[in-house]
Amino acid sequence: MFDRMSNIWVDTDFGFDDLWAILLLRRNGIRIAGISLTFGNATLHQAVANALGARAAYSLSEPLFAGAERPMVRSLETAERILGAPGMRSRGEVLPVPSSVPVLPSATDGMSAWLRVAQEPAILAIGPLTNIAQLLRQAPEAAQKIARIVWMGGSNGPGNHSAAAEFNCLADPEAAEAVAGSGIPLDVVDLELCRQVTFGSEDMPEMTRLSADLLGGYLDIALERGRSSMSVYDPVAACAIASLVPISFQPMALEICTADGPDYGATRFFCDESSTIRLATACPPETKTVCLAALAQDHAHVP
Repeated sequence: MFDRMSNIWVDTDFGFDDLWAILLLRRNGIRIAGISLTFGNATLHQAVANALGARAAYSLSEPLFAGAERPMVRSLETAERILGAPGMRSRGEVLPVPSSVPVLPSATDGMSAWLRVAQEPAILAIGPLTNIAQLLRQAPEAAQKIARIVWMGGSNGPGNHSAAAEFNCLADPEAAEAVAGSGIPLDVVDLELCRQVTFGSEDMPEMTRLSADLLGGYLDIALERGRSSMSVYDPVAACAIASLVPISFQPMALEICTADGPDYGATRFFCDESSTIRLATACPPETKTVCLAALAQDHAHVP
């Protein structure tokens, strides 16, 4: 069912930069064992539809698994007010819409089966951490085999979905707290690190029309707010898990606010050399170039 020779799994809410991260791994010869889907940018149903559309447009072959429809405790909140109902902005072109959306296998079952056979398994988590928190609860022995989680989430500074919180954490703070407290090595690629990697209209590579429209829609999020450049998020985490660029990490203790109020979902990091959690603190200038190259020579079927 999945590539047993791959030690990387992707857990995603499948917006555009999630797709970009997957294409980045493929462009650099990194095999992905499986892709588990969750709510986040949009509903789980839309994340599944996006993944199926991307499979058709970009010849993705990795098996897909369906996970969480909602957070562990809080009410469902997506990023649709920013990204639209598809959870993916565009300048006109869109991913193919599947004629039907099949019932996918369980994310917990898929990850558990992979973890039983994978060597040094690592998970690239580029959405809310609900699927991994459910794995911890439902299959704890399998979850403890995870050698490393790289998560694009949290912020060692201001948030982006509220003044205090980054969206992937705010979408399910209780799940993030469960994963952070599990003892599984967790590398956090946060907003502050990703804000070091930006691109503007002058950086857009030659792409297919579909990729150009999707990347343009992503850039428009910044342009509409009066900024000339947009930060790169999930692809930077993909660079980290595949060691495509040298990213510096520092051991940190992590506290996540799960109390109601304006700080709900906020993350606070404190130096702790004994911690199994590390925070990314710096990346080289070429990170932008490596990320954009994944789209410059993609394999979309749409002209």
